[in-house]
Amino acid sequence: MAITKKHVPLKETIGDQYVCFDVPDATTGEWTTTYETEVVEIDGVKTSEITDNTSSTDVYGSGKLHDTVRGKGSYDISVTTLGFDAATLAKMRGDDVDEGGLIRKGTGKRPYFAYGRVVAYTDGGIRYDWYPKCKLIENSDSTNTSEETYSEQTDDLTIRAYEYDGDKNIVASVDTSIQTVEGLTEAKFFSKPILTPADLASVLSGE
Repeated sequence: MAITKKHVPLKETIGDQYVCFDVPDATTGEWTTTYETEVVEIDGVKTSEITDNTSSTDVYGSGKLHDTVRGKGSYDISVTTLGFDAATLAKMRGDDVDEGGLIRKGTGKRPYFAYGRVVAYTDGGIRYDWYPKCKLIENSDSTNTSEETYSEQTDDLTIRAYEYDGDKNIVASVDTSIQTVEGLTEAKFFSKPILTPADLASVLSGE
C-alpha cells in the first residue's frame, strides 16, 4: 500500500463576507431556494469561527455498537467585524424601517439569508463558502468613549446555518487545495448563492 504525503496549507486571512436574502414562500413565509438578485459584499472581517452543533446517537444491536446516526445539524458562525452595514443588519434582524427613516427594533420575524465567506491560504490557495440557509441569532454593539489614542471597536454577530437539502448539507464550498475550478473567481462564485453543482456551472458559464 502506497503512502502519500500531503503538505498542509496554512490559513493566512479571512476575506470579505457576502449576504443574499431569501425570498420567502408567499403563503407560509418559510425558506425557499429563491433569492433576491442583490448580493451584498461587506468587508472589515476580523475573525470568523465555525461551531458544529450536529448531534449523533449511537445505535446498539446484538450487544455491540451497530451504527452512529447523525441527527439534524447546524453550524454557528461567530463573526467579529470592524463594523457591519447598517441596512443589511437591520434586515437580518427583522427590524421595521419605515419610509420616513424610523427604525423600530424588537421581536420582528428574522428572515433567512445566504451567507458567504472567503478563507485565503499562504500558498495562494483559497476557499469560497456559501451557507445557503441562515438566520441571525444574536449581535452585540458596544461602543467606548474616545481617548487620546485610537481604540479599535468591533461588532460581534452569531449566524446559524441550517441544513438546506435532503442530504443534510449545510455549506457549499470550492477549495483550490482540493481542486481548482477553471475560470472561477470570487466575483463569479458570490454572484449568487451556490447550492448545487448546477449552480456552480451556471456562474461559470455566465448564466
